Amino acid sequence: MAPALGGAPPPPTSTTPSAATRWRRALSFRNVGALYVWLILIVVFSFWAPETFPHWDTVRQVLNGNAVTALVALSLVIPLSAGVFDLSIGYALGLCNVLLAYLIVRAGMGVDLALLLTLVAALAIGVVNAVVVVVFRIDSFIGTLATGSLLLAGVTFVSGNSEIVGSELTHGFFSDIANTQIGGISLSVLYMLIVAVVIWFVLEHTVSGRWLYASGFNADAARLAGIPVRRLRFIGLVVSAIIAGGIAGITVSSQIGSGSTTVGPPYLLNAFAAAFLGATQLRQGRFNAWGTLIAVLMLGTGTAGLGLAGAPVWAPDVFTGVVLLAALAVTRAERNAAMG
Repeated sequence: MAPALGGAPPPPTSTTPSAATRWRRALSFRNVGALYVWLILIVVFSFWAPETFPHWDTVRQVLNGNAVTALVALSLVIPLSAGVFDLSIGYALGLCNVLLAYLIVRAGMGVDLALLLTLVAALAIGVVNAVVVVVFRIDSFIGTLATGSLLLAGVTFVSGNSEIVGSELTHGFFSDIANTQIGGISLSVLYMLIVAVVIWFVLEHTVSGRWLYASGFNADAARLAGIPVRRLRFIGLVVSAIIAGGIAGITVSSQIGSGSTTVGPPYLLNAFAAAFLGATQLRQGRFNAWGTLIAVLMLGTGTAGLGLAGAPVWAPDVFTGVVLLAALAVTRAERNAAMG
């Protein structure tokens, strides 16, 4: 019931949860379990590697070292919310990396124009993915895996199967794009936060965001409700390529100061692990920006801790794989619960 004009609002009904109940739900393990796992990891590694882990340098290492991973993971949030996969993200990043280095070093192009053309290339990759999946109606898992293979061939073609290096990539404005630091935190972390805020706003505060979630939850019902599912999926795949190939590709190029033939694919597993684990956080069963960032930093803390503790070189991959399997299982269970 609405309050009378000029009067006080009515007291909460018996169905209105108290503030304590809302906080208890918000801080429950089911809602933010990754935060508790993250805290456990910090405690474990602080005892396991007390001389190297519990220091500000570790915090900077986790933030600066995982900013690109976070960008790639965030690139998945939009298409996954719409119900499509993009397995080409690592290859898109790799191709944009070598293309940017080629344009600056071997073609002698100015940095500004090279950056613009790299973003255009990322846009083109997204359009191709979208045409394959949405227009040709090829399953997104197979379609983007196929385009990823073509992008990998493009990496070899552009680079001549050799690393592209040059002083133009390690000095001046280009190097400053990602390596400039404020209080020990690099600008790449700022890019990560900006992208996260934009995705959060779109998904949580716009009609398009609600449509994306509806498309991913039940595409047939969404179509019957008049939601442009195919258009949303087309846009989602384009946005994914722009973030992973364009923004993340440029950032990693500035970080490493070269065009590497192997830089892209290793991001794929960590990105998917973070995206699916993030879907179990804050908005259970829904892919979301802040849950993805929590997952990236939790995984990054685990990987950094294993390295500082002197664990075997294969341990971080095992850790990430186990987390991905657990996240997939929890996400599936929550979606089944929501549908049934």
